[in-house]
Amino acid sequence: MGCDGGTIPTRDELVKTKKKPEQKDKAAELAVKWKHCAISLEPLQKPILACELGRLYNKESVLEFLIDKSKFEFANQFDHLRGLRDLKELKLSENPAYKGNVAEKGDAYIDTQTSEYICPVVGIELSGKYKFCYIWSCGCVLSERALKEIKSEICHKCGKTYDKNDVIVLNGTEDEVDIMRDNMNERRQKAKAAKLAKKAGKHKVSTDTSPDGPQSSKSAKLDDQKAGPSSKDIKSKLSNGKPDLKSKATNGKLEEKEAKIKSIQDNPNVSATYKSLFTTSSKAKNQEKAHWVTFNPMYY
Repeated sequence: MGCDGGTIPTRDELVKTKKKPEQKDKAAELAVKWKHCAISLEPLQKPILACELGRLYNKESVLEFLIDKSKFEFANQFDHLRGLRDLKELKLSENPAYKGNVAEKGDAYIDTQTSEYICPVVGIELSGKYKFCYIWSCGCVLSERALKEIKSEICHKCGKTYDKNDVIVLNGTEDEVDIMRDNMNERRQKAKAAKLAKKAGKHKVSTDTSPDGPQSSKSAKLDDQKAGPSSKDIKSKLSNGKPDLKSKATNGKLEEKEAKIKSIQDNPNVSATYKSLFTTSSKAKNQEKAHWVTFNPMYY
């Protein structure tokens, strides 16, 4: 205790008080959220994906998680990830002032607070100090300040329209995550209803329609068979069964001409050389030897 004139004890030495709990390093906590994958805790690398609750992921880590979830300890926290359709690839704007970890050796200063990406409208760094959001419909990343200052339903980066419920806060608080979860469920229900409506529309197009209402193709065929042939079918059959008068007249004239011409020698349309090939020609009758066409090599 002392009290010998050399030392004077203080209250902290005499009274035992409860120690304050160790506070988390805010810089380290922000670096884990904004610079590392939420599943594998590895440094973020392009392409960077984000879910509908505002968490950041590496694409390779997400694929490994979807293939085998048993490898990951906190798989229950990512039950909302059913596939790549539940994730959006982020369109980030690079920071021109970011140089990376160049001074890894030596006594040079390394600024760990600088970020690789910034807001394209305001120029704020995406380091966790300021709120950042991304739009689900297009995937563009903007700061919350930019969305508040320029109020419109058109994306400031790509120019596409979006809904207010499509704005998702990156690494938001618990209250913000609850709101985003409700928006996620509502969005998925709308997508499911649209899919069912599309299927119903395809089914309607495939079925035949009648004045009394929709009717299947089989019943329509049976009704057609009961009704009998139509007037168009009867006309087509009659026209096919009776030949035209013009064609009949021309065919008759040709047959009369062919009947009159009994020999090839009397046909005026055949040349003389062709006629000389046969024994009926005048030249063949005057020949002493047999004609080469009518010559028979067999001797009787």
